Amino acid sequence: MLRRRKTSASELKRDLSAHGGALSMSQNNTRTFFNFSQLVLSAGHFKPPPVLKHSKITYFEVEILDVQSKKQICIVDKVPPSSTLLDVKHKFHKACPQWYPSRVGLQLERNGPYLKDSVNIQSLAVSSIITLYFTDLGQQVGWTTFFLTEYTGPLLIYLLFYIRLSTIYDQVESTKNFRHPVVHLACFCHCLHYIRHLLETLFVHKFSGGHTPLKNMIKGCVFYWGFTSWIAYYINHPRYTPPSFGHRQVSLAALAFLMCEAGNHFINVALAHQNHSGSKACLPSPTYNPFTWLFLLVSCPNYTYEVGSWISFTVMTQTLPVGIFALLMVIQLSLWAQKKHKLYLKKFYPEVRRKAAMIPIIF
Repeated sequence: MLRRRKTSASELKRDLSAHGGALSMSQNNTRTFFNFSQLVLSAGHFKPPPVLKHSKITYFEVEILDVQSKKQICIVDKVPPSSTLLDVKHKFHKACPQWYPSRVGLQLERNGPYLKDSVNIQSLAVSSIITLYFTDLGQQVGWTTFFLTEYTGPLLIYLLFYIRLSTIYDQVESTKNFRHPVVHLACFCHCLHYIRHLLETLFVHKFSGGHTPLKNMIKGCVFYWGFTSWIAYYINHPRYTPPSFGHRQVSLAALAFLMCEAGNHFINVALAHQNHSGSKACLPSPTYNPFTWLFLLVSCPNYTYEVGSWISFTVMTQTLPVGIFALLMVIQLSLWAQKKHKLYLKKFYPEVRRKAAMIPIIF
């Protein structure tokens, strides 16, 4: 009997200890739940996770038609809105390898202007399908090649006449007649002019990857090379007569020529520096260099200096071919200057309205 009681007492102790452990666990759970609820209340309301919106990119289809027959050449699909017309030309070239991008002319209308490569394709879109008209521009050349070819010819051609080849002049007459100093000075000035053009083409002017038709380069070469042959033939001829007013006329004209050449160079450097600095949309302005102060009077001082060089060369040599060439240069450069001046008037009217295009005038 005593053992049974003892056993029952030990079992009672175990039951009490187990019950006490259960109570302690429930108290711990209650505390944990209370702490968690306090944390939730202090954190505020739960915010639902942001809904990810999938961006839908609208692609365009560019239908390219022949400008004459209106027949479809190809369709350039999956063109992103951020693409430019140059990107479309590259894709068109992949579909039609015979037409490389610089040869492709695209128009929005059949009689409209050619669109620039920098035009954004989205600005042309009225719907998801864009129709463009294709024109084959013919074989193209880069601007650097264009100017190097155009200016190298006169430099070499003049030197061929200067050395008086026997195939050009009579050899006996060439050795008999004395060369006037103005002949040597004219050769120096002529070579200096075209060497400056060549160096500026290589190191000053920066062309933005543009192209021009090959026929334009051929026309330019015919003009410059042909006139150079005519000018050099007369100046280097054994019977060439020096200017009427002698040394004074030659010296003053040569000094004016060198000043115009220097001014032209500094103007081109100022324009190139302005384009490199990213301020291409600004009006060209003078710098601390006095040769650039001509910007205050004219919109195209580089054309003014170019004309001044050829007028000075005409006075220095006093030959008819140089005078005709100078007159043609005045006409051509004045047309280009008027065109550029009109663009400046549209963009910068208050600053340009009192300027001339190329020839300074008194207001």
